[in-house]
Amino acid sequence: MAAINAVVDLGKDGDIAIVTVNSPPVNALSADVRDGLDGAFKAIAGDASVKAVVLVCAGRTFIAGADISEFGKAPRGASLHAVQDAMESAAVPVVAAIHGTALGGGLEVALCAHYRVADARAKLGLPEVKLGLLPGAGGTQRLPRIVGAAKAVEMVTSGTPMAAKAALAAGLVDEIVDGDLTAGAIAFARKIVAEGRPLKKVRDDSSRLGGDAASLAPMFAEFRKANAKKFAGFEAPEANIKCIEAAVALPFEDGIKVERSEFMKLMGGLQSAAQRHVFFAERQAAKIDGLPVDVQPLLVKSVGIIGAGTMGGGIAMNFLSVGIPVTIVETKQEALDRGVAVIRRNYENSAKKGRFSMEEVEARMGRLTPTLALEDLKDADLIIEAVFENMVVKKEIFGKLDSIAKPGAILASNTSYLNIDEIAASTTRPESVVGMHFFSPANVMRLLEVVNGAKTSKQVLATAMAVGKAIGKIGVVSGVCHGFIGNRMLGARQEQANKLILEGARPADVDRVLTDFGFPMGPFQMSDLAGLDIGWSAETSKGVSVRDRLCEAGLRGQKNGKGFYDYDEARNRTPSPVAEQIILDYAAEKGINRRDISDEEILERCLYPMVNEGAKILDEGMAQRASDIDIVWINGYGWPVYRGGPMFWAEHDAGRDKIAAALERMGMDVSPRLKAGF
Repeated sequence: MAAINAVVDLGKDGDIAIVTVNSPPVNALSADVRDGLDGAFKAIAGDASVKAVVLVCAGRTFIAGADISEFGKAPRGASLHAVQDAMESAAVPVVAAIHGTALGGGLEVALCAHYRVADARAKLGLPEVKLGLLPGAGGTQRLPRIVGAAKAVEMVTSGTPMAAKAALAAGLVDEIVDGDLTAGAIAFARKIVAEGRPLKKVRDDSSRLGGDAASLAPMFAEFRKANAKKFAGFEAPEANIKCIEAAVALPFEDGIKVERSEFMKLMGGLQSAAQRHVFFAERQAAKIDGLPVDVQPLLVKSVGIIGAGTMGGGIAMNFLSVGIPVTIVETKQEALDRGVAVIRRNYENSAKKGRFSMEEVEARMGRLTPTLALEDLKDADLIIEAVFENMVVKKEIFGKLDSIAKPGAILASNTSYLNIDEIAASTTRPESVVGMHFFSPANVMRLLEVVNGAKTSKQVLATAMAVGKAIGKIGVVSGVCHGFIGNRMLGARQEQANKLILEGARPADVDRVLTDFGFPMGPFQMSDLAGLDIGWSAETSKGVSVRDRLCEAGLRGQKNGKGFYDYDEARNRTPSPVAEQIILDYAAEKGINRRDISDEEILERCLYPMVNEGAKILDEGMAQRASDIDIVWINGYGWPVYRGGPMFWAEHDAGRDKIAAALERMGMDVSPRLKAGF
């Protein structure tokens, strides 16, 4: 075997040339990989003894995609188009041997081979839409010519990869190889040579498109209509659809021109920059600043959870679903039974939707041990407290845990606001105490705020982050402050939203402006969903706030169909005249002169103070980096991903100077970090 360069080798098995890419960790299409492939196919073109070529990758995957670290930089090395052309125009059959994932540019390369084989676990897809892009190397033109326009438009707009078995059925691969992939691919190559099979160029065969432009127009129209809500605000899905339409309506080369034009528009736009920022920010968030390289996470084989309510049950499901046994504790049998029943119902509903079998439901439930005895947590490696937000109660629980939990056990609180250091002080092992703030519903939401107490050990912090990853969460480290990262910033937004409805904006106006911006719901819709009476007590209420008066009037939100909105049986909402009158009466009582408030003012007053609070969080070292704040808000609060998070948006869209000047006009204390940069 001869090295073409540091990452591509060219060898032979008799008359079969074997091109091997070995560029860890994922064989991305870097300049070196492209140069190596270009050199390999040029060498093959000059070797008359070669009867076929097998393209294979070393390591855990086929070419997993483009090297996105090169995006936005000056091009170097062989172009991807040149590599694809060399493969497609080769004088002998080229077989792509796929294992792991063939994604994005990796699949676009494979589509230029004349044949494709894969192992049974391979996945193939074009996920560029998740980065605000579209396949820019012929993917939108070749894919529909092999799987049909209807399947192609679904694949490029969702980014969801296709499993090997489905790919075989769709014609995307020609054979699934059992056993050694390279040996199987070589055998396949020899077979097609012996049978004299043609050099199948995907680009030249339009027979699988499924129809012409006229006959497929209704399919495209229906697809757009069915996905309008999901695609709202995003530019990339529509650009992808246009390219598939071009594949149907135009000759290949003309379709490529449409693809290139649409790709360049997206690549130069703010949305793709935002989505690429999020891609890297998620990976960066996993890194813990100042963590010594020799710190290893503790092994967590069993988990205890205190509280079987909405949060406790949801948290438990995360662990049960990945095979970790859970002991869940409640104070009363009725509450325990109710919590266990909700967990079972959630799993059964998932099984009914085909996500897994009823046998799997029983397997997961079999890992759950319900109990009324806190002492039953004595052997747990990790104990998560998930009771209501009351410092006295939490300190009492942690004091008891201190005498029950085994040495080395991690004691975590799911608190969303309270001081972890104060909770830790109720134990003799504050180094073992950490915050693990899950977001509701905890079995669905991806975010986990890991709160690093003043005395939390590095190993405990690393373990909490590792546990989050193991159960499919995106962990973000926060320091100890009221509300941590997310709720602290949410408080700044809610304060302004509450002022706006007194000064003249209607709750529905505030919600509309924020949903138009891209949030799934506005602050008053969110309040109704959560329940207006959370933390409210009829016995102690004195009508000092609008919320007090709403609750006193029996308006509790969606739970009783009356809140800032009235809800019908299908939970459709209309603004509540009762709530609006309460707001008007309160404003009059406080002597507030109401006025017309523009949408622009609503947006600025809701979002700018959030950005300012984010800057203060950075000032105080409560977040490790600005991008962590973006990840919190995207994954925990529904900030639109195509806007990159509040700190990215402030830096690249709204403008820090503009925000700082507006905050000063509002009379707010502006963080120096906001003016200086994040």
